[in-house]
Amino acid sequence: MNVAQMSRRLGELVGSRGVPGAQFAALLNGRKSSAVFGTARQGSGTPLTEDAKVPVGSVTKTCTAAVALALATEEDLELDEPISEYLPELGRDAEFGRVTTRQLLSHTAGLPSDATDLGASSPRRHVVTACSTLTPVGAPGAGFSYSNIGYVVVGGVVESVTGMSWREAVDAVLSTPLGLRLRYVTDDAAGEVVTGHAVRSPRPARPVRQSLGALDAPAGAIAASALDLLAVGGVFLGSPDLIDEDLVLEARTPVAGAEPFGMADGWGLGVAVYGEWFGHDGTADGTSAHLRVHPASGTVIALTTNGSTGFHLWQEFAAEFGLGCPGAPPRAGRVPPPRDCLGDYLNGDLEYSVTEAGDGRLALAVDGDPYAELTPLDGLLFAMRDVDTGDTSQTGRFLTGPGGGIDRIQVGGRLARRRRALTHA
Repeated sequence: MNVAQMSRRLGELVGSRGVPGAQFAALLNGRKSSAVFGTARQGSGTPLTEDAKVPVGSVTKTCTAAVALALATEEDLELDEPISEYLPELGRDAEFGRVTTRQLLSHTAGLPSDATDLGASSPRRHVVTACSTLTPVGAPGAGFSYSNIGYVVVGGVVESVTGMSWREAVDAVLSTPLGLRLRYVTDDAAGEVVTGHAVRSPRPARPVRQSLGALDAPAGAIAASALDLLAVGGVFLGSPDLIDEDLVLEARTPVAGAEPFGMADGWGLGVAVYGEWFGHDGTADGTSAHLRVHPASGTVIALTTNGSTGFHLWQEFAAEFGLGCPGAPPRAGRVPPPRDCLGDYLNGDLEYSVTEAGDGRLALAVDGDPYAELTPLDGLLFAMRDVDTGDTSQTGRFLTGPGGGIDRIQVGGRLARRRRALTHA
């Protein structure tokens, strides 16, 4: 692996993908390297700097997990205790009151992806209301379903244990020991967070605002540089020793039953597992961030971009250099659509609708908006083609219930349960 070669290739991809700017950092053979490309804002002429803070989206979850694991190391938090021990308003006998922090960190708590319009006035009330009112997508510990609200709940547990706000806890437990100056998209009065851009060729990249609400901060609010992410990755290698060695190993080991189909090979505690690598990807409004760690060699790779095409840039880059990406689309044969797959499926308030598209294909809509064309494959799998971008990197699957009929769909790691069945024309 050659850092200079990687940097040259990134420079080419930044141009071809229309990304205004990108940061790259690597820890290889004990040596730290970094490179920066492009501008902080389209048309400004202001270069992006290596310490600029880019919204990292869901890589925030790895930081939230690191805080929880550090608290567990200090025995302030027990990962296998019901969260009602820390949020007694939930009640131990309530279904979500029996969920554990370990299940939340591994997306196996049965929570849906998001919670909207809960009318909460505080982070604590938001967490309690979500756990009390949301319809589960599965029993706690029964399987994987990627959940943003699950990490908001982890943030609530952290606040209960520390007596601090989630942000204060991140600063005290993670940022300060690592010597970092993380920023937050939910509180950027000083204008220190890099602007994201919507990239739609051939038009110029268009600046966009961050839209994440403050109550959802533990799932996606951090803004960081690629060098900052390098330090966060090092925490999961045991450097510095914020987290007990045994917990570090647990964190990067796939949890039994956590099957993030189409996203990764497995999921640990705060990180996805990609073969010999682990890490996390994130997207915010017009930005992307990517962290990969190779524990056998101690290699850490981080990339941030301030363009909406940054995720596809990363996919191409990671595939070329073998940096750990979701498994290749299944090599299953094409088959006719399953007869009982049509209908509506729910993940919280999110509705997936599967209808016939003709020529043996299916159409997937999300909350009524066309999303992807599905090509059915053997084993209830399906290949996907994004209707807006033409991207074909995602795959999904249908799942059957005890009676043998299809009762769930899994897309982007999220499970949705059937609400209404349709019949073929």
